[in-house]
Amino acid sequence: MTGQTTPGSAPLRYRAGPRRQAFAALLDGLRTDGGAHVVTGEPGGGRTAFLEFAARAFRAGPVWHVRAEPACFPRPHSGLRTLLRAARHAGRVPDAGRVPCEGAQEEVLLDVLRAASVRSPLLVCVDDAHLWDAASRAVLGRVAARVHTADDAHRVGLLVTVPGHRPVEREWAALPVLQLAPLAPGDAAGLLHDLTDGAVDPAVRDELVAEARGNPALLLALAHRLSPAQLRGDRVLPRPLADAGTLTAVAGGRPSGRRPDDADLLLVVAAAMRATGEQDAEAALVRRAANGTGGRDDGMSPGPSGPPQPPELLAVPGGRLRFRSPLLGRAVYAGAPSERRRAAHRSLAAAHPAPRGVPALLHRSWAALGPDAVLAAELEAAAADPFSGTPPALRRTARVRAAELTPDDALRARRYTAAAEQALLAGHPAEALRLLDDAGSRPAPAPVRGRAELLRGRVLLADGPVDDARESFLLAAGLLSGPGPKSARSEAAVLGAADAAWAAGDRQGCLRALTHGTHEVHEAHETHGTREAHDVSVRTAVAGTLDLRAAGADPTGPREAAPRETPEASSAHRGATPVQPSVPPPDLLRDHRDGMRAVLLGRFDLAAAPLTRVVDRGRPAADPERLLRSAAAALMLGDVDAARRAGARALASARTLGTAALEPRALEYLAYAELRAGRHQLARTHAEEGLRAARRAGQRNTAAHHHAVLALAASIEGVRPRVTEHATAALTTARRHGLAQAELLAQWAAARADLGEGRPEEAADRLGPLVRPGARRGHFAVWMLAVPCFVEAAALAGRPEDARTVIEDFALWAGCGADPQASAQLLRCRALLAAPEAADELYLRALDRHDETSGDFERARTELLHGKWLRRRRRLREARARLGEALVDFERCGAQLWARQAAAELRAGGVAPSGPGTGEPRRPGARDLSLLTPQQLRIARCVAEGATNREVALSLSVSTRTVDYHLRNVFATLGVRSRVELVRLVEQAEKTGAQL
Repeated sequence: MTGQTTPGSAPLRYRAGPRRQAFAALLDGLRTDGGAHVVTGEPGGGRTAFLEFAARAFRAGPVWHVRAEPACFPRPHSGLRTLLRAARHAGRVPDAGRVPCEGAQEEVLLDVLRAASVRSPLLVCVDDAHLWDAASRAVLGRVAARVHTADDAHRVGLLVTVPGHRPVEREWAALPVLQLAPLAPGDAAGLLHDLTDGAVDPAVRDELVAEARGNPALLLALAHRLSPAQLRGDRVLPRPLADAGTLTAVAGGRPSGRRPDDADLLLVVAAAMRATGEQDAEAALVRRAANGTGGRDDGMSPGPSGPPQPPELLAVPGGRLRFRSPLLGRAVYAGAPSERRRAAHRSLAAAHPAPRGVPALLHRSWAALGPDAVLAAELEAAAADPFSGTPPALRRTARVRAAELTPDDALRARRYTAAAEQALLAGHPAEALRLLDDAGSRPAPAPVRGRAELLRGRVLLADGPVDDARESFLLAAGLLSGPGPKSARSEAAVLGAADAAWAAGDRQGCLRALTHGTHEVHEAHETHGTREAHDVSVRTAVAGTLDLRAAGADPTGPREAAPRETPEASSAHRGATPVQPSVPPPDLLRDHRDGMRAVLLGRFDLAAAPLTRVVDRGRPAADPERLLRSAAAALMLGDVDAARRAGARALASARTLGTAALEPRALEYLAYAELRAGRHQLARTHAEEGLRAARRAGQRNTAAHHHAVLALAASIEGVRPRVTEHATAALTTARRHGLAQAELLAQWAAARADLGEGRPEEAADRLGPLVRPGARRGHFAVWMLAVPCFVEAAALAGRPEDARTVIEDFALWAGCGADPQASAQLLRCRALLAAPEAADELYLRALDRHDETSGDFERARTELLHGKWLRRRRRLREARARLGEALVDFERCGAQLWARQAAAELRAGGVAPSGPGTGEPRRPGARDLSLLTPQQLRIARCVAEGATNREVALSLSVSTRTVDYHLRNVFATLGVRSRVELVRLVEQAEKTGAQL
């Protein structure tokens, strides 16, 4: 039995995943050269599905697909008879069907295979060959060996499946073995999506994928176990997800081994693995525990040659014992009666060399019959010991067991919360939420409930609606307020509420959160008149606010303020304790809060001092959370280099300490800082890595920001499909969870892609509502960053009056001096809207400002716009020089689409540029088209694509009258009389390879 289907389930369709190329090569080899292969894998791992996949993919000739029939195959030669019957049904071997006499079966079967493969290659698929009778297996094994090596059967391919949880039988020992690996998480998610038609909630999907551990049959069984409401996430999931019945059904029954004592030994091994969280167990420990169970031996009795032999379900690599199939190990433990499991744990606890260590205490806890306050305290102390070297996952397990064994409700809630904090730091938010639900199921004092609510806010801030996160933080702030050691957590809750409001784009909500229970700072500034309040809102868009989520949606920020209540707090032993919450000084939290509030009020003179202290205090630190806060403060100050340094150190520290939840945030700071510095290719590298880390850590909000960075980078590089992909992904999460900042950045990326493709009108329409005053204006801290793009689009679309309304707002923001690019961008915007006599001087001043900063892309955009302006005024020599500089700068920063714009302008000015961004060299063909000038060629191409004269004028930044004039000359030069004839001529030129 393969366990590849469950009652009522549809058959699996095999998903080759990343190994598709290897499987394709295998099938190609079977088609051309033949050969035999053994396919193996754990129960439910997809052996049958793989054979069906191979049979569908093999189109070079006939396929014989033979499945085992356990009820019939014990009879001698029944397997061979089934194979010969398949040959007879194929119709090419009429005399196949009877079993030959003893000694002749091998040659007869070979003759049948050769005869069937005369005209075309043959593929034979034998599923579950281990269920065949011994005589048939022997014959098939000898034939497979000859098929694999003989030249006279090179057109025969043979695939034989056997289970992977036992050693390969001697009949197949000489054949190459293909081991089917577990499904990757992405492939498992895709399989689940196909099964449910996409009706599974993402959080439920992730839990099912994690529980199945790559086993496709178990994944399907788990999905069939849930009701539609549970799949949608409307009802709680059963615990455990994979119960004993499900595991044993997929495994084909509860494994027990072949010898009487095998069952006991298998259970001890499974129990030992549960306590360590590893895939194997120490053989010596298992032997001591098994010998202490009822006086029997360890189950590894001497084999024929003397040394002890373990059960065939176990492998013994390097003095360790492990199940050949992880699924069987889970089924062994889940299917055993509770009293036998407790006995196995008692034996392991007694045999353990470190009786006070976490593994031994866990064994004692699973042997306990009920709550035990003393044992719970011992577990908590052992999990907090910084010298033990216990892995983080095992520490979390110990904390959870300590909570489960605790009889006191308040202490149990505190221990569940501590375990949830560890789970979140390790990148398991779903587990953290489950533990928080357990913590809230019993009454507890306000400080305990406040700490749990603080942690819930962090989880939601990273992966949930940010408005819900803000309410959790505000509730936590109220519960934690007061003097004493809880003041740091109260500060953290206040900052967390501000972070959530910032992520949602709610400036007033952010200010209210920052004044929650604190002293009033410059309150009078919030009651200024209308213009003053508007100026404050404009000044809030500081250079660093590309990631000013406190940098909004920062799950690490509040966590910094959580004081440690156990001895594991010692920072000197941070290397020995990989996942630990940290506590920055309360005055650092107050500095960050005061600086952030001053920024929101537009008082940068008051913000500089506290934010600078936050940056300075992060430099000597090795704590990733403090470093991330330092990076956030540096971005607020516009110090991109300091933000990059702090982000890089935070990333290195998070990796060293094993805090998986902090890696996506550190990479996000790095990506935003590189983007602000004009190094978009580095930003893309960090964002790609950060996106993978955010997915692993279950942080969809952080993933949305990485998608936004990738969309922005792709809009510079000119890869439209990638812009659409990442912008859509960012917008999907942003709209579901209220991430105003990510939404604006994604829209900006799409608009910049429109602009790069020569569609300024679409870009202006997309950005207009986001940057102009009104209720639809984008995030208060970042809408200014999109203003230069909007001004350029509006000017090129012939709507300069739309852009004038935001220029003065942008001037206020640029005047803050925090963004090194802003002053040059402001001059460029003014040049686009200025009278001809003033524009040239403004462009030159903008280029001078660009010389003071880094960032090739922004400088190249100014050069391109200046070059266009010069060419349209017939200052061709100056235009060519400026456009040539723009072309080089665009190519240097990888902006190929923009480089093609510069090259097209050069051609329109009579220059034939060369280089990566200039397009392909002209090829012969369509001689008539070669008579056109560069500008006429551009107009002809646009018309051939279906554009009207007005649309052509907008895309080329010329008047409609100019297009009319050039189009008449095109018709005269080419001898065509209509647009239809022009389209045909252009299409013919494309077919013959002419360059347009």
